Amino acid sequence: MGEFIRHECGLAMVRTLRPLTWYRDTYGDAAWGMRRLYLLLEKQHNRGQDGAGIALVKTNMLPGDRFMRRIRSAKRNALERVFDAMNGDLKSLDGKKARRATDLALKQRYECLGDVYLGHLRYGTHSGRSVSFCHPYLRKSNTASRNLAIAGNFNVTNSPELFERLAASGLNLVGDSDTQVILEQLGYCLDEEHDHLRSTMGPGSLHGLKGRELASAVSEEIDLGRVLRKAADGWDGGYVFGGLLGNGDCFICRDPAGIRPGFFYQSDEVFAAASERAALLNVFNAGMDEVQAIEPGEVIVVKHDGRVLRSPFTHPLPLRQCTFERIYFSRGNDPDIYVERKRLGHSLAARVDDVINGDLERTVFSYIPNTAETAFLGLVEGMDDIARARSLDEVWRRIEDGTITRGTLGELTAVRARSEKIAHKDQRLRTFITHDAARSHLVSHIYDITRGVVRADDTLVVLDDSIVRGTTLRESIITRLSRLNPKRIIVVSSAPPIMYPDCYGIDMSQLGRFIAFEAATSLLHERGEASLLEEVEARCRAQARWHPDRMVNHVRAIYDRFTLEELEGKISQLVYPKGLDWSGEVRVLYQPIEGLRAAMPAFTGDWYFTGDYPTPGGYQVLNTSYLRWRLADEGRAYEALSDEALLGLPEVLTIGEARA
Repeated sequence: MGEFIRHECGLAMVRTLRPLTWYRDTYGDAAWGMRRLYLLLEKQHNRGQDGAGIALVKTNMLPGDRFMRRIRSAKRNALERVFDAMNGDLKSLDGKKARRATDLALKQRYECLGDVYLGHLRYGTHSGRSVSFCHPYLRKSNTASRNLAIAGNFNVTNSPELFERLAASGLNLVGDSDTQVILEQLGYCLDEEHDHLRSTMGPGSLHGLKGRELASAVSEEIDLGRVLRKAADGWDGGYVFGGLLGNGDCFICRDPAGIRPGFFYQSDEVFAAASERAALLNVFNAGMDEVQAIEPGEVIVVKHDGRVLRSPFTHPLPLRQCTFERIYFSRGNDPDIYVERKRLGHSLAARVDDVINGDLERTVFSYIPNTAETAFLGLVEGMDDIARARSLDEVWRRIEDGTITRGTLGELTAVRARSEKIAHKDQRLRTFITHDAARSHLVSHIYDITRGVVRADDTLVVLDDSIVRGTTLRESIITRLSRLNPKRIIVVSSAPPIMYPDCYGIDMSQLGRFIAFEAATSLLHERGEASLLEEVEARCRAQARWHPDRMVNHVRAIYDRFTLEELEGKISQLVYPKGLDWSGEVRVLYQPIEGLRAAMPAFTGDWYFTGDYPTPGGYQVLNTSYLRWRLADEGRAYEALSDEALLGLPEVLTIGEARA
């Protein structure tokens, strides 16, 4: 089920553009900016519950004053814990002294009050669960403008290569995660920016500045766009991330293919950015035209004096915005996402109608999980549209032959889809607290069912937003729904089948875990065509040491053997629980790729469905993922295979030889 995919992380930034005293006097709250950050993060809480963190900067502080702070937590209810720590010193903010204090005095007195805030919600896709993995990451210095904090929603596919490049430049790096590598690369380029500015303005230059005067001039002239342009050379992946300098400069940027989403809102009071548009719309009560997307390949810089600067930092790529953001990750209260999800459900109505043979009277419609509700509304509307058209045709036929009566007219126009709330998720059930054998039992109880609304001769149609591994269907959903004793169960996915790994933020890198891949390989074995798996392995091995920009998708040959209907048939068998005390039929239906594209034409990031990756790194991850599956290796597909695993691989092959 879609809810068991690791989510994207959530990002929020708030830069107040007025003194704290202005917010105190205007809104009665000097902590107005901090509270806006909390709301932005809370309204994106769906994007991460494994950890939370905040960094803040206070501008124009005196020597000796603390100007930067970071708080993180990886404990349960991490966001609340972080803000509890932030709010600890605000008890006297309504006091007489606070109401009369200057801007500087407020920031000196209250550690949580700043001018720029960067917040992050973590949903771990790899690594551990300790606080050290929580963003923001911090690079410290005793020069304010050399301090750097970053946080983001991203995965860089070639971080090992970037790590080696930095190590070769003479740096002694600590940690090789993509976040740490990006932090170090940005820090390295930030140091170069400082060195450049000091050489052009410091002693021996025409300006001849020195001491604090030089430090202030350098801080003023730092060009974060230039820093990003240098640092981003060679980055491969999907990302939106923000950063703060200790002097109060901040930035937010987006990958050149627009894979990851990012939005911003700007007024004369505040600049704010977030992963989801709806969060900004609601927190600032903004109009649709007031919240804009960060353009792909763009960096937006807010200088410490409040100037907002927009510029490209890398060459643009073809736009490939992630469709899973629209299907599942982002909250459905974004106006456009709401419409798109309804379209996804509506487009499935004709397929469902064929399977139930138009029998709405003996069909009950429902959905699992809660994120599928909007698509479910679209499906029900689509079924009603079909029923209405069918009824009108029958009414007209009877009018023409003179057999229409008041009673038959009422019967014909009363046909509607029967929709019910069948499954209820137990939000507090935590299956990770025990060993695997016990976990399987707990998983079966994640959902409770509504009894008494499904008859023995009914077909139960349940809409899901996505079916990735099929594990939850097999271990929980089908078993629970079968206890309602319907004639058959049809599980409908609003998304197409996941066929390929993702490497741009979602934890879907192990090819062998996808139910669609399991179905395809099972069909090959059944049809005596398993030798194709060896052929694909040979082709993947042949290009394993190539640079990613030369790699192609050889795994596609496996899926090309089958139609969507053939895969659905095998998946229906694979998700049927063993030993089930029910003999009804289970059928799985997926959204065709054409339906996806019609529902959201502006979002073409569909590589996990089609294998058409937006960057070369995607093909490298796919290649490694397939080879690891063949080797029964559970390692991450982002990490290169060892020489031992690829023993005998030729060092140099042409593309033609690899395709042979």
